Amino acid sequence: MKQKPLLAVIGTSLLVFLLWQLPYFGYIQYPLLLLGTWFHEMGHGLTALLLGGEFIYLEIYENGGGVAYSNVSSSYLPYTLARALTAAGGLLGPAISGAILIASARDKVSSKITLWLLIIIMVLSLCLWIHALLALIILSVFAAILFFIAILRVRNLEAFTLLFLGTQCVLSTYLQIGYLFTKQFERDGKIQYSDTQMIAAHLPGVYWMWAILILLITIYLLYKSYRYYLKK
Repeated sequence: MKQKPLLAVIGTSLLVFLLWQLPYFGYIQYPLLLLGTWFHEMGHGLTALLLGGEFIYLEIYENGGGVAYSNVSSSYLPYTLARALTAAGGLLGPAISGAILIASARDKVSSKITLWLLIIIMVLSLCLWIHALLALIILSVFAAILFFIAILRVRNLEAFTLLFLGTQCVLSTYLQIGYLFTKQFERDGKIQYSDTQMIAAHLPGVYWMWAILILLITIYLLYKSYRYYLKK
């Protein structure tokens, strides 16, 4: 296990933890909260696309919530399974994305490729799927910052950026742990089902069982990505 990567992991994890625990960083927490919502909603939409369905658009609200509108009636999988996987895609999207970002930070070439892919996906989402002004502004700023980091070609800065964003992505699952273990909630005066309840509605089991499974998968992905990054 190499010392410098280990220090980078510890330092980045501590930084992310402090950013969310200390009240002085509210101006940083809010954009990161919206970024976590973007990863979540993109997880829903891209899962629908991968299953042969349609990703219509997504919304990100001022309170940090969001919703992705998709249609999986044309999926090559049975409709109930496609609906369940699309719901799970939003819950696992941040964890999978975070694991990829962390693992890719290990190598110079993979860092560059992953950073540019993230920029391209952000720009595509801005052009195709995001309509709300607030989300357009916040994601445009993130895309511009990442573009600036990419063209600088500073290896340590690229690695830190990927480690930071990856850890932040995985942490966003735990920031919404209350939502994971929620069956339903109210939005605009209407009762909405949570993603875990949507999974349970189309597959065997209950919502809290799927919430536990999502948490276990998230922990496993974080462990494997850090282990790969630290491997000699």
